[in-house]
Amino acid sequence: MSAEAERKTETIPEWKQEEVDDIADLIEGYSSVGIVNVAGIPSRQLQTMRRNLHGSAELRISRNTLVKRALDQVDEGVEDLKEYVAGEVGLIGTNDNPFGLYKQLEASKSPAPISAGEVAPNDIVVTEGDTGVDPGPFVGELQSIGAAARIMEGSIHVTEDSVVAEEGEEVDEDVANVLAELGMEPKEVGLDLKGVFSDGVLFEADELAIDVEEYRADVEAAAARARNLSVNAVYPTAQTTPTLVQKAEGEAKSLGLQAEIESPDVMPDLVSKADGQLRALAAQIDDEEALPEELADVEAPAAGGSSEDESTDEDTESDAEEEADAEDDEEEDDDDDGGDALGAMFG
Repeated sequence: MSAEAERKTETIPEWKQEEVDDIADLIEGYSSVGIVNVAGIPSRQLQTMRRNLHGSAELRISRNTLVKRALDQVDEGVEDLKEYVAGEVGLIGTNDNPFGLYKQLEASKSPAPISAGEVAPNDIVVTEGDTGVDPGPFVGELQSIGAAARIMEGSIHVTEDSVVAEEGEEVDEDVANVLAELGMEPKEVGLDLKGVFSDGVLFEADELAIDVEEYRADVEAAAARARNLSVNAVYPTAQTTPTLVQKAEGEAKSLGLQAEIESPDVMPDLVSKADGQLRALAAQIDDEEALPEELADVEAPAAGGSSEDESTDEDTESDAEEEADAEDDEEEDDDDDGGDALGAMFG
């Protein structure tokens, strides 16, 4: 039997099994379970974070070997989280979706000073301006770490933005001391989500780092374009059928007017059209005695077209406005539905 097999079959102490069972209960008690990095977080701040999560998520920190045992014990795919159980980590459970959990953890982060030996999370820049420090040895300390500094107007000034530590570089003691003297807090302290298992899917942190508003706008734009395509292709759906019916009704009415079909729905417009044609003709007759009294004072139609054309144009414009209003109403409904769905997704 291999050494690994012997370790798996050995009996573990009762307290360890109880700890594993408690962790397994946490895993099974939430719809989303993740691994968070807790390295570099002071215990006092960690306790504050734990209290802030109360009611929305539960954080548990235990030995990595016991966390892995609990993940194996639950199985159901959640054991895939074992690849993130390394270093100083904790287990977090929530009934929120992974995107909501990631957003909550990012929002809870706070700035903090950086210590010697830590890795710079990004380029650390001492910005141009008055440091507020009186003239003295500190100007030499600034210059020694690569900051452009000089004494001006009775205090030490940094004359240009100066990078004193590049991203990924280990911060030495001199840089850490100068940053502390300046009151700079170049790093963020918080729970870094490494991976989340939810509803049978494993999410990594970079997959959850999305701009929710931009994503919402993209989905709404895609829905509007799909609806327009459906209308233009005359493809009936629950969302487009009312618009298609209105469009077909308008086109049928226009055809009825052009073909002079004596339909009850078209007759009022046909009468109006005929009246306009009659008046246009009457306006061309100079002999008032040849006209009935009600047409004697008819004026010629305005330049640019006959009354028939105006009537047809007005009908067409009216139909177009009705269709546009109907489409706007439908798009507002679609946007509301999209917003509700995204709200449920992203919390």
